[in-house]
Amino acid sequence: MADKFALITGASTGIGFELAHIAADNGYDLLIVADEALIEDAAADLRTKNVAVDAVEADLATLEGVDAVIARAAGRPIDLVCANAGRGLGHGFLDQDVDDWRRVIDTNITGTLYLLKQVLTPMVARDAGKLLITGSIAGYIPGSFQAVYNGSKAFIDSFADALRNELKDSKGITITTLMPGPTETEFFDRADMLDTKVGNDEKADPGKVARDGWAGLMAGDAHVISGWQNKAQVLASRVVPASVMAERHRAIAEPGSAE
Repeated sequence: MADKFALITGASTGIGFELAHIAADNGYDLLIVADEALIEDAAADLRTKNVAVDAVEADLATLEGVDAVIARAAGRPIDLVCANAGRGLGHGFLDQDVDDWRRVIDTNITGTLYLLKQVLTPMVARDAGKLLITGSIAGYIPGSFQAVYNGSKAFIDSFADALRNELKDSKGITITTLMPGPTETEFFDRADMLDTKVGNDEKADPGKVARDGWAGLMAGDAHVISGWQNKAQVLASRVVPASVMAERHRAIAEPGSAE
């Protein structure tokens, strides 16, 4: 058993899977989580490294799912958390089923906040812990045809900033927000966006995004925006009218825009 323990959600594929590999390479035992059976394959891959790996298939859109994850830690102090689980949803808001957009909100916001509450309380008590929260540059952009997802990430980006300020006197706590742009993961397939321009365009490598996020976390950075184009988008969002940003987003996210 290693002397460091990390919890990483959304770790079956994509950025979370890459973060789990980096954590293992840095000597962390792992508790990895996803809402699909593929998390067991990820665990098998990670067990080739010289660390202990436990995997949990849990629905992090529910409080019960988060409770199951915390229970699996069995009281072991968690030194590092990558709150990476998230869910997307394409199409116009009025075309989306209520159950689908509620699941986005429950995964991206409610489940994430409940997890943070559970892991941060003991971290603050011992004044030690590192937290990487996966937000998105989407939180800075009015997301036409992706409105609920972008809105959920706007909440997370803002919440992380507020939480960081609330805990500024806890010197042993590091809170870093990772804000990627479009990344080559299963996100666009799962969000039913493969017929969109953004779903078909070239995207960032999840390994690079994870490495950037990890480096920022270890350096104690507040924010990590991976990629110069994404940095430019965030800067533009501060000066370009929201109506213009929304129209730009429509051009890449409207169903059929890939044609």
